[in-house]
Amino acid sequence: MSTLTPVAPYARTVRKESGGPGLLLAHGGGGSVESNFGAILDDLAAAYSVVGVDYPGTGGTPRAGVPLELNVLGDQLVAAADAEGLERFAVLGYSLGGNVAIRLAARYPERVTALVLTATFARAGNRLGLVADLWSALAARGDSGSLARFLTPLALSARTLEALSPEELEELVRATAASIPPGSGDHVELIKGADLRADLARIDVPALVIATTEDGLVPLDLQRELADSLPGAQYAELPTGHLPFAERPAEWAALISGFLRSR
Repeated sequence: MSTLTPVAPYARTVRKESGGPGLLLAHGGGGSVESNFGAILDDLAAAYSVVGVDYPGTGGTPRAGVPLELNVLGDQLVAAADAEGLERFAVLGYSLGGNVAIRLAARYPERVTALVLTATFARAGNRLGLVADLWSALAARGDSGSLARFLTPLALSARTLEALSPEELEELVRATAASIPPGSGDHVELIKGADLRADLARIDVPALVIATTEDGLVPLDLQRELADSLPGAQYAELPTGHLPFAERPAEWAALISGFLRSR
């Protein structure tokens, strides 16, 4: 059993009105619990006791003064579960949050009941590594406008992007730039050279990998490789870009809930 890394608690989102089993939420890089899971939070909270934390530099958590570590992010989720009296729990990880969920499951096998991983990867690979390099550099320069223009066509499916009028596209880029949190570049540093394959080999819980098939940020091949590397994992595909909560929230919530109900 792992011991928690001492660190100031992160801001928490808690929804326990259902009194259902525990479900931890691990959000993506440059996101937050609200921005990544807000669209499906009511659906999840109807059946589960939901707890999530905002990583440093986003939501209600101040930016860290040291480089982030997956171990610490996972430990903070476990600490939040402890604070809410959740002894065992499933973990839902989105994008980089999938890496957090995998590391957490490998370090706390006695506490995790199931994993759901969406739009995530076992290893970064060259393409995603280069994307992370540029994302990190633009964030370090404080160039949120250029970063938003870089990320928008990667995050949305081509179908959704091309359906926008020029005015709608410009508004979306402006809104994206305004929403980029100060810790975005810190989060993305965790992507560079990421390789969770050794962690996956240690995990023995029911798991579902939901691949976002029109994803321009995390290549579909990497998502399929994750499913192949996670022993016994179920695999599902969702025809969306990298933002299922924006393009197909109802279908995403249905896949998550259907899998967790079957455990």
